[in-house]
Amino acid sequence: MNGTLNKVMLIGHLGDEVKMHYFDGGNCIGRFPLATNEIYINKSTGEKITSTEWHNLVVRNKAAEICEKYLSKGDKIYVEGRIKSRNWQAEDGSTKYTTEIQVTEFTFLSTKKDSDGNKQNFPSNENDAIKKTNFDAENEESNPKDDLPF
Repeated sequence: MNGTLNKVMLIGHLGDEVKMHYFDGGNCIGRFPLATNEIYINKSTGEKITSTEWHNLVVRNKAAEICEKYLSKGDKIYVEGRIKSRNWQAEDGSTKYTTEIQVTEFTFLSTKKDSDGNKQNFPSNENDAIKKTNFDAENEESNPKDDLPF
């Protein structure tokens, strides 16, 4: 294999609400922690052990707005993305480091809105939301079908 791969797939529960940050020019990012659990039995004691790993997730622009609108603490989500590490200078002069998951695809698996009886239809990822928005503005006749030989 000549290339490299940086891909992450996670299924977990939100540990907090989506925190939005807006920038000049209209761009935004949303950040939230995601918990994944591993459950195993300690062979020597027979005790059931649950180990939780926390992941810092980052979603951008339209995807961030969708996550903020539909997700809340405790909701289950599937995400795909890549690992990104970064550092910065803290106010005290020390260098801080963090590792984040830059989300590229996501699917909502369950939300509190589902269990509250207010079931809503929501897009499964940013592309679905964009396709829905674009489809509303255009009709099918203005999009000619590809003339493919198969």
